[in-house]
Amino acid sequence: MTAEQIDAKKKQLAQLAERRKAVLAMGGAERVEAQKKRGKMTARERVDAILDPGTFREIGMFARNRNNSYGDVPADGVIAGYGKIDGRKIFIFSQDFTAMGGTLSETQADKICHVLDAAIKVGCPVIGLNDSGGARIQDGVDALSGYGRIFYRNTLASGVVPQICAIVGPTAGGAVYSPALTDFIFMVKGISFAYITGPRVVEAAMGEKVTDEDLGGATAAQRKAGVVCRSEENEAECYQNIRELLSYLPSSNREKPPRVDWGDTPDRNDPTLFDVVPDSPNRPYNMFRIIERVFDQRKDGKKNYFELFPLFATNIITCFARLNGWSVGIIANQPNSKAGSLDIDASDKASRFIRFCDAFNIPVVNLVDVPGYLPGTAQE
Repeated sequence: MTAEQIDAKKKQLAQLAERRKAVLAMGGAERVEAQKKRGKMTARERVDAILDPGTFREIGMFARNRNNSYGDVPADGVIAGYGKIDGRKIFIFSQDFTAMGGTLSETQADKICHVLDAAIKVGCPVIGLNDSGGARIQDGVDALSGYGRIFYRNTLASGVVPQICAIVGPTAGGAVYSPALTDFIFMVKGISFAYITGPRVVEAAMGEKVTDEDLGGATAAQRKAGVVCRSEENEAECYQNIRELLSYLPSSNREKPPRVDWGDTPDRNDPTLFDVVPDSPNRPYNMFRIIERVFDQRKDGKKNYFELFPLFATNIITCFARLNGWSVGIIANQPNSKAGSLDIDASDKASRFIRFCDAFNIPVVNLVDVPGYLPGTAQE
């Protein structure tokens, strides 16, 4: 190469470095600081928190939308790519609220669809970190069409690869439909809100005043609606629990779940089981005391089960545990709540969990202590 060609290449590399620096800065220092003041991580910090260190490979870092009337949006508002969790490949996307509120454009939808397509093709779980104001108004029907393309891929991935979503900011309108189509939704108390129409729209249309928390906060979405599998105290706890959930799941429906040896032995006896169940059938007891004794026990003192939907339909328990290291799903009546009887919500909760376990080759253990169906006009 001539000296002029070498100089030209150096100039191109310098320009590339500047573009990379601008993208990594996300929406700029001021917006990043505003994000942190709300107690929220940035989109890139979230990816680093959930994946094994140094494993993330980004896709479409320099993607730009066709509609540039509002200028360049770093990474078009979403960080997308793949990495590893406990050495297993994972596809992931994380919406960036500092870049135009993480709103969905045609190009952002392209990036998310690419991640979902790749996850289905390769046979790997996909994680979505949602923090978005909804569709990007400037993109009009192109943004709305993008939602439709994402929903379609959510349905294609259903029962093929595990889909996990963490709502870690506002998700309103079209932004909330995709999480509802995934297998498991996590939320974080105080920063996560999920609703079709926000409080202002509700007040304008219905004259009803309601707060973000009461309408679509983490507790309301879990306890009342039953669409959220867990609400966590902070983001770090949320991402750690997503990692733990994945340890019970296979990468796709073509595999078995990974075996994890906690050092327990299959022939262990526990005579304290006789003390858990009372002699009288009219006395309640805590079914978790049975689960803690029957299934593999951990040496680190942590719970030996991973519960899902703990605040919804508490009269039935759905959780993952291990037997001889192998992942199993547990359906168990909870005598401490409504005497363990079955009602509409409990039946929906259990049936959805059984369907997931069936799709992903996870055996189901049923612990039964049920007086029957809950009577009453509300149930009928």
